[in-house]
Amino acid sequence: MALSIKPIGDRVVVESAPAEEKTASGIYIPDTAKEKPQRGTVVAVGTGKPDEPLTVKVGDQVLYGKYSGTEITYEGKEYLIMKESDIYAIL
Repeated sequence: MALSIKPIGDRVVVESAPAEEKTASGIYIPDTAKEKPQRGTVVAVGTGKPDEPLTVKVGDQVLYGKYSGTEITYEGKEYLIMKESDIYAIL
């Protein structure tokens, strides 16, 4: 199902990856201690700026800053809207 949100300009909508449930050694992490995810999947992209087309596309797995973007809830799911410049890398 395509997301019906259309970001403006150089903004993208990212669905965050779920927070880690347990450590590499198998210890379960309580909800209060879970780190905010810093990776996710691009689900919608804007048109870019006239002189700077966007380099990310829908479906890209990306890394972004810990406090990047604005959290929104749309149709019961949580998303982040951020500028493309807040994205550090495509995985």
